[in-house]
Amino acid sequence: MFGGPISPIGRFDVLTLNRYSGHMSVTKRATIYFDADLHRAVRMKAVEIEKSVSDLVNTALRQSLAEDADDLATFRDRAKEPNLDFEAVVRDLRRRGKL
Repeated sequence: MFGGPISPIGRFDVLTLNRYSGHMSVTKRATIYFDADLHRAVRMKAVEIEKSVSDLVNTALRQSLAEDADDLATFRDRAKEPNLDFEAVVRDLRRRGKL
């Protein structure tokens, strides 16, 4: 999803998200349906750390998207590595006494 599609503002990835969020303080409203227990937990955490539920959700989402961007970069970096046959790896582990 990120790093691929072209959005109206150009290539949309986490870097673009950071660039635009740094220059624009526009917020968008969305309705999110939480599991009841999760909602109670996030509300309690928000009160405890004196943040809004929106702040917590935004922070968690940014962290998740940044991890996705890191994963995608790693996949790109390792794209030319040879694929290993799973059965061959298991046989080798067994042969070496690791299993």
